[in-house]
Amino acid sequence: MLSVENLSIQLQTNKGLLQVVDDLNYSLAAGETLGIVGESGSGKSVSCYALLGLLPKAITEVKSGTANFMGQNLLGKSEAELKSIRGSEISMIFQDPMTCLNPYLKILDQVAEPLIIHKKISKKEASQQAIKALEEVGLDEAWMHHAYVHEFSGGMRQRVMIAMALITKPKLLIADEPTTALDATIQGQVLDLIKQRQNDLGTAMILVTHDLGLVAHYCDQVQVMYAGQLVERASAQQLLKKPQHAYTRALMRTLPENQQEGQPLLTIPGSTPDLHQPAIGCRFAPRNTLGDNSICLSDTKPQWKEFEKHHWVQNCPGCLATIEN
Repeated sequence: MLSVENLSIQLQTNKGLLQVVDDLNYSLAAGETLGIVGESGSGKSVSCYALLGLLPKAITEVKSGTANFMGQNLLGKSEAELKSIRGSEISMIFQDPMTCLNPYLKILDQVAEPLIIHKKISKKEASQQAIKALEEVGLDEAWMHHAYVHEFSGGMRQRVMIAMALITKPKLLIADEPTTALDATIQGQVLDLIKQRQNDLGTAMILVTHDLGLVAHYCDQVQVMYAGQLVERASAQQLLKKPQHAYTRALMRTLPENQQEGQPLLTIPGSTPDLHQPAIGCRFAPRNTLGDNSICLSDTKPQWKEFEKHHWVQNCPGCLATIEN
């Protein structure tokens, strides 16, 4: 359904060009869920926004690459062509529904709007379908349909976003950290709801997250990004059972269930590199405490290695070492 090849994105800043995504490749089949994992600033969200032309054109440039969706290169589409795809064939659930929902429109009108725009149906029919969509996400009381966004809790707003994103029955859903602002109980409810609606419609999904725990429950395939690059790609089962790259293993160590009781929470030391002048070799070298980072410090860009079938990893000898410190 979706094939992204050699995607590179630059951002213009006061300090010069910032290489926020560097040679990204992945594919996604119909009905499949792909998890994109990594710390803030790794390029997860930016790579997804690029697919829909949502990056500010004045300061960003897609330097290279293609994104073939159902036989169409999204990166070669005009703004008018993308408008017909956004919200219809591809929908997105954003991190913060408070800033994505219109505070001046009633909830029902906002959920009905994609049908009016993309399906060209009457406002009355769209409203009827919107009521059903809201009921399917648990917003089934009459007052909710005529309320404004400020009257809803964070979890209720996210449910509205889900209803809006799925009402046109898109072929692809992009969920950009949809539970970041929610407490743990509501997180599970929201993701279960997304997964249920995804299964009902046969929709493919990209789940952007920094939480490997969510990946274990909701994703078929996983790719790990660090400093704009893809460092490991595998099925969720393979990745969680046999993580190979030092960065993936470091992320695994920080999961709450992998912490020792009574001990300080583990973190990954240091911070992500300055991408204004990215290292030619391994970008994780300065923070690698799980391998031999002296081997990481090379001027050669790591290539891809197939560890086992369908499990690929960036082939940096230092990051693949099994030394535990």
